Amino acid sequence: GASLHLVHADVSDEASVARYVGEAKKAFGRVDIFFNNAGIEGAVSPIPDYPLATFQQVLSVNIVGVFLGMKHVIPVMAAQGGGAIINTSSVAGLIGSPGLSAYVASKHAVIGLTRTAAIECGPMKIRVNSVNPGPIESRMMRSIETQASPDAPTAVHDQFAERIPLGRYGTCEEVARMVAFLGSDDA
Repeated sequence: GASLHLVHADVSDEASVARYVGEAKKAFGRVDIFFNNAGIEGAVSPIPDYPLATFQQVLSVNIVGVFLGMKHVIPVMAAQGGGAIINTSSVAGLIGSPGLSAYVASKHAVIGLTRTAAIECGPMKIRVNSVNPGPIESRMMRSIETQASPDAPTAVHDQFAERIPLGRYGTCEEVARMVAFLGSDDA
């Protein structure tokens, strides 16, 4: 019974973001839940060797994209009397991680944006939260593992998993359930 409306967009381009928010409102009449989830990992490299262009691309997608999404969806939610925004950060937004300077910096920034938006939007009955997953079984983690050790990505996977209390990566479905809760009236 779900209805989907697909809009291709570049989250780092304000016109694209304004268009996808406008298309969502046009297709459904309102925007009750906004899952601000676009993100890229960038390179795995020490800071002195990190390519500036890659660093800027990660910040453009991971920070500017989150900012633009909220900039354009907040007025829609405010006009309709409320809503829920869920931004994807990461455990990397809470701690450092060698070789992932751009990703870590961007995810710290997402947490700061989320906290600021939560304070600004509360009076408008818009809840703003972030999810901060650890490693997730995904293409992104395969990329990080392979970049960290092209000859032994499985060993990197196992080292990361060892540090997780459950001894395993999370799943996309587990994150989706948390996002669904945060978007629900129960939150």
